[in-house]
Order: sequence, then C-alpha cells, then structure tokens
Amino acid sequence: MKFAKLKLPSPAKMRLLIFLSTILFIFFGTFLMIRYAQGYRPTRSGVIKGTGLLSAGSYPTAAEVYINGKLTTATDNTLNLDPNLYDVEIKKDGYHTWKKQLQITAELVTETSAQLFPISPTLEPLTYTGAIQAVPSPDGTKLAFTVASASAIAKNGLYIQDLSSPPINLNKTARQIARTEPGYNYVTSSYTWSPNGSEILVAFESGAHILLSASTFNDLADLTDVTVRLPQILSEWELELAREERVQLLKLPDFMATVATGSATNLYFSPDNKKLLYQAPTAPAIPSHLIHALPASPTQPQSRGIKPGSWYIYDLKEDKNFLIAEGTLPTPAPSPTPKSKKSLAPLKSVFTPTKLTLLPNFTEAIPAELISSPSAFHALQNNVTTLESITLFNAQYSPIFVGTIQWYPDSNHLILTSANGIDIVEYDGTNRFTLYGGPMDPSIVYPWPDGSKIITRLSFSEGTIPNLYTIKLK
Repeated sequence: MKFAKLKLPSPAKMRLLIFLSTILFIFFGTFLMIRYAQGYRPTRSGVIKGTGLLSAGSYPTAAEVYINGKLTTATDNTLNLDPNLYDVEIKKDGYHTWKKQLQITAELVTETSAQLFPISPTLEPLTYTGAIQAVPSPDGTKLAFTVASASAIAKNGLYIQDLSSPPINLNKTARQIARTEPGYNYVTSSYTWSPNGSEILVAFESGAHILLSASTFNDLADLTDVTVRLPQILSEWELELAREERVQLLKLPDFMATVATGSATNLYFSPDNKKLLYQAPTAPAIPSHLIHALPASPTQPQSRGIKPGSWYIYDLKEDKNFLIAEGTLPTPAPSPTPKSKKSLAPLKSVFTPTKLTLLPNFTEAIPAELISSPSAFHALQNNVTTLESITLFNAQYSPIFVGTIQWYPDSNHLILTSANGIDIVEYDGTNRFTLYGGPMDPSIVYPWPDGSKIITRLSFSEGTIPNLYTIKLK
C-alpha cells in the first residue's frame, strides 16, 4: 500500500503562520484582559456580563465591609458587583459605623475611602496655665493665645502653639512671643494674624497697636506703635487676601461665581480648593450640568434648589450641590472665663462678623494703580472700629469666627459645633457623628492640620482658668 507524500509548507510560510498566530493571540489576550479589567465576568449560564468595581478602602484599615447587610470582605479590597444600588457599611470595633448607598455602574470603579472616627476619643491637655482668646493662623498650622495665670508674672503674655507634625517634634510646648507689661495687657487686647502667618497685629485697650513677629520673642523695648500706619498695614493685608480670593473664584463655573459674588455670604473653599462651603441668603436654583461631571461621581441626593440662610457645599469637580445645615447657624458664645486674682475676663465684642467678598469684579485683573496703592483696599476697614476690623480679618481666615461650621482638613468632612458638643459630617451630608459631647467652649473648636485632633477649651473644676485640650481622632 502506497501513502501519499505529505507536502509541508515552506519555511517562509511557516514563519508567516507563526507570526500571524502570535499576533492573533496577543490581540485576543489583550482584549480579554481589558474586558476583565473593565469588570466583565462569566456567569453561571455562560454569558459574559459587565460588572462594576467597588474599591472598599478605609482609615484605619482592616475594617469589615457589609454589602446589603451581609459581611462580604475587609477593606483595602476590590469587589466585582452587578450594576445596582447597594447599601454599603464599613464597621470596626471602637469606631462609628460608616454607611452610604452607592450606585455601582458597569465598567466603572466606585471608591469608599471611608474615614472612621473613634466612639470614645482620648482627651489630652495642650496647656496647663490657662488659655484666653485662641486665634488660629490663616494656614491653620499655628494657634495664638493669651496666658494670664502663670506662676511667674514674666510668663504671662502671648503664646504660639505650633500645630504642625514633623517626623520628630522636639518642641511640643507653646512658646512665648510677648510678655505682659504695664499698659500692654494681652488679656483685654484683640489680635489677628497677617495673611502669611508671619506677624500678629495686637490692639490694646489703651489704643496702642503693635506688630509682633510670630517666630521669635518680641521685646517691648524694641517695638514701636503702628497706629499711624495701621490703615496702610491692613490695606496691604487686604490686597493679599483679594489676590487669593480672585484665584479661587476664577475656578468656579460662571453661575456659581455669580452666586458667590452676588448673593451668597461666608464663602469658604475647602483646604484642597475643590469644594465651596457657602451660606445662601437668597434662593437661586442652581442649573444642572454647569460642568461635565466625572464618571462614578457621588450619587447622594443633591439640593439644586436653595433655601435662604442654609449652608451648602458645592463640589467644583463633580458639579454637585449638597445641603449641610438648614437655617442660619448661631455664632457660638464662649464660655465665661472665671475671674480670679490672677486674671481678668477677656474683652468681648458684640460685633458679629461676616466674611466679605473683596472683589465683586473678580474676572478682571486687579488694576496696577490699586496694587501700587494698597490703601485702595479698605472693605474690611469701612465704617467699623479697629477691633471690628480685626474681627473681620479673622472671619476672612476661618469660619470658626463666623458660625458653628468649618472645614475638616481632609476636605471631605465638616465640623459642626453646638453648645452640646462637636459633630462631624461628610460634605454630602451623610455619616454625621458626635465626636465629643462633654463640656467645652464652643467658640474655640479647631482641627489639627492633619486631622488627627480637634482643639477646644474646657475646665474640669469651677473657678479655674480653662485650658486648651485636644480630642484625639487618629
């Protein structure tokens, strides 16, 4: 029996066949990898179906993740879920439970990034000799306050507490920058920071005004009264604030920029400048789609309709507007400072500040003649006393001076203060928890720059000078 001779392809054809097979394999494999990364998975019926990804993250880590009430995984993990609306809970012993409804969309990644806050935070003293009139610096890295009950008279005066957290902090205690002298009593004075945080302007009851360096001790003998130059100094500071304000307002969509400069008050950008906290005295409805929202944007209910007097958050990145608090929030009244032989109660002004918009025509560059003549900037000095002007400058720096609401350093939360305690809430109005519910001074509530602590003032015994305390959150 004869067999037909098998004819093999030529070497050139073999090489071509292998090349084409390799290209086809790479193309098909790459296609499968891309579809897998997009969330496509085979079902039990053999159909390949698109899914969404839930990236469940939390701080601290190793928390339990519940999907629709069922324990599913731990944080720092990614889950494939069918497109749908899910109830997501993140739990960890000793911490408040984080809850949110999340819309999972095919081919998109939804992140939680849940910040968990302790149920029973630690309370630690920051000062031991009393603290009066605590005023944070514009960048939030320092805190100025007055001491009037130190054991040695020379230790009474103005102090600076550094709030930064370097790897090795060799000086955790506050440092004195000025000493109380006859006629220069810091207890009854008012003070504010320069916009760059390098100087502190102090206004005394006697009518004197001095500029103190925030970095060194200031000997009164080397200082001069700046009352004559005060209008120019404040105008130069206002010019710095106006420049910063213009840069921030230019980031807003046209409609929100109109609201910000025309009707809204108390505008405060988040630390990352991506969100805007504002109070609305009028009721303009915010149109939809001011900007193109990013994929997998927050799905929490919005409030495009504005209620006068309420507080809102506008997300510049996602074009979302969230209601935070209804109604006008009261200005927190400070706890009375106990009177003793060693101290006097601080002078308190009845003036209620409002953060002002310094540049109604912010789209236009600041004219050169105004820059060369800073005295042209006087909105914070118009028809007010020097003490009221100082209060207005403080209001420009931080909402702690305006009301009971302010930004938390992570730009994703807000701190709400009442006479009953301190709450924290996410910028979309969800996950509101009480961080502290004990006695405190509601006028002094300020977060540590890294969000690890919150500073407040309290006294544990009647008749003693209150001290600054930290509420440890991390």
